[in-house]
Amino acid sequence: MPGYIFILVLLAVLWLFLIRPRQRQMRRQQQELSQLELGDEIVTAGGLYGTVRSIEDDELRVEIAPDLEVRIARRAVAGVVSDKDKEPEHPVEETEANLPEP
Repeated sequence: MPGYIFILVLLAVLWLFLIRPRQRQMRRQQQELSQLELGDEIVTAGGLYGTVRSIEDDELRVEIAPDLEVRIARRAVAGVVSDKDKEPEHPVEETEANLPEP
């Protein structure tokens, strides 16, 4: 009888630490893909960065260079790189006060 309990506890721990976090991650990625909008900057599973120019059913047209658009499957999107809600960071202007002395 104690052998069965050990196996059940082991399966529960396996589910808690391995399966459940993966399910959460997959749900989050599916939600991210469903909320894609025009102008979002994305990265594909192949490592290409681009901007979404049009969205069709399961296809996206992504601009990866000026005047160069590619057609990719929606499931090939690995993630959204930038959020439109965030304000762009202002670069620090180089002045004589913050330049290192030679």
